[in-house]
Amino acid sequence: MDRATVEPQVDTIPGERASEWVDYHHEFAAPSTYVYEFVWDTTAEAVGPFCTDVDGNVLLDFTSHVAAAPLGYNNPTIREKLRSFDLVDPLKIAGQDFYVSGGGRPDDPDFPGPTQLMDRLIAMTDHYDMDRVFLSNSGAEAVENAIKICYAAGGHRAFTFDGAFHGRTLGALSLNRSKAVHRSGFPEIPGVVSVPYPATDEEYETRWRTDGPGGNVVADALHPERGVVDPEEVAYLILEPIQGEGGYRVAHPEFARDLEALRDRYGLKIIADEIQSGVGRTGELWAVDHLDLTPDVITSGKGLRVGATISRSDVFPREKSRLSSTWGAGDLVAAMQGVLTIDTIHEEDLLANVRERGEQFRTILEDAVADGDAPGAIDVRGRGLMLAVEFDTKDRRDAVLESAFRRGLLTLGCGYKTLRLLPPLDVTEREIELGARLLLETIDDVADETDVEKR
Repeated sequence: MDRATVEPQVDTIPGERASEWVDYHHEFAAPSTYVYEFVWDTTAEAVGPFCTDVDGNVLLDFTSHVAAAPLGYNNPTIREKLRSFDLVDPLKIAGQDFYVSGGGRPDDPDFPGPTQLMDRLIAMTDHYDMDRVFLSNSGAEAVENAIKICYAAGGHRAFTFDGAFHGRTLGALSLNRSKAVHRSGFPEIPGVVSVPYPATDEEYETRWRTDGPGGNVVADALHPERGVVDPEEVAYLILEPIQGEGGYRVAHPEFARDLEALRDRYGLKIIADEIQSGVGRTGELWAVDHLDLTPDVITSGKGLRVGATISRSDVFPREKSRLSSTWGAGDLVAAMQGVLTIDTIHEEDLLANVRERGEQFRTILEDAVADGDAPGAIDVRGRGLMLAVEFDTKDRRDAVLESAFRRGLLTLGCGYKTLRLLPPLDVTEREIELGARLLLETIDDVADETDVEKR
């Protein structure tokens, strides 16, 4: 498969073999959030954003596995390193009870592992004075440990935001405000207050700012004389710099400055959930780097290949048994993939590529919407290669998603009627043009089909 020339090629999708795999899979799998019958053939050719399904269809993947495959398929730098790794058994160790060496010196190992991954993460968060990392298996666990260390530091209340999604374990689930189905019927952590998340000028003025004593909804709640929440009881405030499940809504810059002022005034601990938006996805290492906001804790996952809770020594509890897990710092291959991903982002200057290709993609889509060439599309938003198109109805969004799939373009929904686009960080100019063309053709065809149905 030649990345410079390959294009999506679809015969029948889902094909006979995909349907066979899906049917067999669901003989055992509990109901979950499968989007469509895409069955990646791991033994077939794949490179960059291109992959092959079990029926031989070639697809352009603009989901990056929900940002969990930041460099797409078979990145040559990572593949070469993995090939040279003489795999051993076990590949997972009790990583918070024991240590592991990849040979050589810890500052220059033959093969990097959990120690080197934590080293990289501290370098990536040095501008926030962070100096400690706790590794875990997933983004949800990273959030669980973030809120645990904040609770341990004092306070039993918390602020979350409308539209938030922080994971599916019970603690993280208690912070979600994106869809009722995520939390319905499950017990929750008490003391969590939900407040608006302004992403536009109008939302900032009408939903966040107030005529109250503090000037915004959180400042009003914490006001020492007229507030309803004692600041001393607040353990943390958690937000996504760009909401994921909530619809790829970007935090308003003045909203972030207001939170920074509250942090300074009351000593609030700010948790930046960077599970989907971090590790270069927005053109900076962290999405919060775009804002005038200082996080006290950063949670990472997905593109990092493992979960990570990053903070300062004074935030993490000192007692050794307060945080632990069997596999947390012990997935040798995933930790090495995380290191190699970070190193590749730096060595290949992929942050610049993310900014350039993100601007290219966004401009194409915005121009199409402005010129009326994307019927039903009402907004384009995001940062870098974390982009979204919002439609006038959920039905149209769903039709575009399904039709794009049948053309060989993989996308995902988010929010209520929004389509999200997550090309790999090394996506090329040609690939952006190709993906944009497929998407706009799909939007146009869906509009034509809708017009025919109306007649």
